[in-house]
Amino acid sequence: MRADRPETPGTPSRGALSGIVVADFGRVLAGPYMTMLLADLGADVIKIERPGSGDDTRAWGPPFAGGEATYFLGVNRNKRSIALDLTDPVDRETARAVVDRADVLVENFRPGTMEKLGLGHEEVRASNPGLVYCSVTGFGSAEGARLPGYDLLVQAMGGLMSVTGEPGGQGTKAGVALVDVITGLHAGLGILAALRHRERTGEGQRIEVSLLTSLLSALTNQSAAYLGAGVVPRAMGNLHPSIAPYEVFEAKDRPLVLAVGNDRQFRTLCERIGLPGLADDPRFAANTARVAHREELAEALAGPLAGRTAESWFEELTAAGVPCGPINDLAAAFELAGRLGLDPRVPADLAGPGQVAHPIALDATPPVYHRPPPRLGEHTEALLDELGLPPRTP
Repeated sequence: MRADRPETPGTPSRGALSGIVVADFGRVLAGPYMTMLLADLGADVIKIERPGSGDDTRAWGPPFAGGEATYFLGVNRNKRSIALDLTDPVDRETARAVVDRADVLVENFRPGTMEKLGLGHEEVRASNPGLVYCSVTGFGSAEGARLPGYDLLVQAMGGLMSVTGEPGGQGTKAGVALVDVITGLHAGLGILAALRHRERTGEGQRIEVSLLTSLLSALTNQSAAYLGAGVVPRAMGNLHPSIAPYEVFEAKDRPLVLAVGNDRQFRTLCERIGLPGLADDPRFAANTARVAHREELAEALAGPLAGRTAESWFEELTAAGVPCGPINDLAAAFELAGRLGLDPRVPADLAGPGQVAHPIALDATPPVYHRPPPRLGEHTEALLDELGLPPRTP
């Protein structure tokens, strides 16, 4: 928080980021997901939206809850919404007033758009030198500026689809806009680092995070295989390029995942399924050998595993230290998290129905849930009053 400003009315009284004001020009997923996490941690996030339509995801349904798209509801709690037409000079000045009092600005317009609106980094830093200015792009602001930054497009062009799906198949996207989410997390990390730098120096800075480079980083071992060994990974279905058995088997009633990460776990697995000698077979005694003979290994394991239910294997093998589990749908996944005491849901009376809990637990400054996702322009008049600007005329 800037030293010359007290906490604002929109800031929760507790939270690690209490007193930090975020001017949120982000839309759709990467930016809004990240700013929601900041808001959960106490930041006052002011969401700037187009009058009449607002964030695109307000219309992305079905499904809907209470007449509102669950896509929008899932990433916009704890925020205040102000409706501003950035092509209108008066509304643009209002947006500038929000930016001038902010600690952080987040935007994911096509590169160059904020400059055309008079809200580019160089222009706003003149009046707010401590501002942390975060731009989220699809493919960067240089040659990639002309490419639209849609998650599916980046999954395809960034290599993720080439390693997802069945061998020889078309290539498959992840079941969620994973690149947007990863990019939002990277952007949030960059913002926290920049705020720490400002705390020491008083200086703000510009952050740029692209979907493409975020994905290449998140591909981790696959990227390392290419850069370090010249190996271009390909889709392997549910197999792992470097570990075996690390895949899906059919139990008696439904699929079961085995994620055996070392030789000790493999030996225990063999003992529990009634094949103790398998761990001494030279083809399977070490992980590298198991990877080289994964087909023979899978054939040997398939028969015993098919003889019992997935839940039965889960209980026995987990107790013995062998990582395994059934393939759950989301209903079962939330039930599991609740059963494990992870509290995956936000109570409906705190931030509206259908909210997933913040994933980070802090014992001194826990996440704060104090406001449901805003209606479009819900806080416009209150924010105009805070800014010392006249109310809107009817």
